[in-house]
Amino acid sequence: MFDDIRPYRDDEVVAVIENLINQPGLQASIASLKMPRLYQLLPQLACAMVKWSLKFRVKKFHSIDKIQMEVAKYLHHLIKKSTAGFSFNGLANFDSSKPALFISNHRDIVLDVALVNLALHKNGLNTVEAAVGDNLLHQPWVADLMRINKSFIVKRSEENKRAMLKASKQLSAYIHDSIVNRQQNIWIAQREGRAKDGIDKTNAALISMLLLNKDKQTSIADYLSELNIVPVSISYEYDPCDHDKAIELAERAATGHYQKQEGEDLKSITQGLIGQKGRVHIEFCQPIQGDFADSKAIAAAIDKEIIGNYKLYDSNLVAHASLNQQAADSKVMAQLDKRMENLNAEQQRWLLTMYANPVTAKQQL
Repeated sequence: MFDDIRPYRDDEVVAVIENLINQPGLQASIASLKMPRLYQLLPQLACAMVKWSLKFRVKKFHSIDKIQMEVAKYLHHLIKKSTAGFSFNGLANFDSSKPALFISNHRDIVLDVALVNLALHKNGLNTVEAAVGDNLLHQPWVADLMRINKSFIVKRSEENKRAMLKASKQLSAYIHDSIVNRQQNIWIAQREGRAKDGIDKTNAALISMLLLNKDKQTSIADYLSELNIVPVSISYEYDPCDHDKAIELAERAATGHYQKQEGEDLKSITQGLIGQKGRVHIEFCQPIQGDFADSKAIAAAIDKEIIGNYKLYDSNLVAHASLNQQAADSKVMAQLDKRMENLNAEQQRWLLTMYANPVTAKQQL
């Protein structure tokens, strides 16, 4: 019933890894990242070296847990190199013995869920299975890479409304089954795509999808109790992709659309992982409980938690002050000015806006 979307299991790990090692696309991606000069001069040699290295390094991976432990080591290293500190709070807000559906704001393609996992792991709690849209999985090996690390597929590219409804029902049933029957934590972003403009708003259609699996006899309150929705608020002091996001936002505002370049998602993933982020904070909020009129009301309750618990940094406050022609900390403004280098006036305005919007949202609560 769920074989085409579920994460891989332990008994599938060895075969999937063997297949991944032999994927030229994966070899080229790692080679271009790890040894860019050699890859430019001698791509075949660079790819062969990557393949040999992978064969040597992945011999020990025979289970999903082993892979996750390796990812955790990498994350610890990444946080030391690319942040000025990682903090989290609020795990006492909910019953951690009961599986949860974590719904968070979405700023970074990979790191949002990775940091949620790290916070859970540090507290001895089970990591999540994470939703990933098939729009990011242009190559089959990318899907394999995600599914071997506890990700499940959200089908967004179905051809017609009937197929989309069928996919939504399957996804709704999978999430409910995972939480209630398999006792597995789940993570999903509050909306499709990153909130590039800094406006964290839950898409009511996401909530409608979650409720598709509810039978008529079950009340919304009882179904929400089963899903145990825990909103999560993630804040980055600086966004490594802010420069590129500002260019995209300005182009969308001017023309109504934006055409992604080939490999742009991979570039964003890499930049988001290794780029400097300043301080990063995760707040686990109060679970969403009680009776609600409809999906919009549930989405609004999630937004209130995420926005209300969003940690504002000086980067947010100074950007907001600057846009409103108010006095601002000159050191922080100098940092933002540096991030706006090579941007035109409109693009600069968008970069400041993405940092300022969380301040505006809190003021409007």
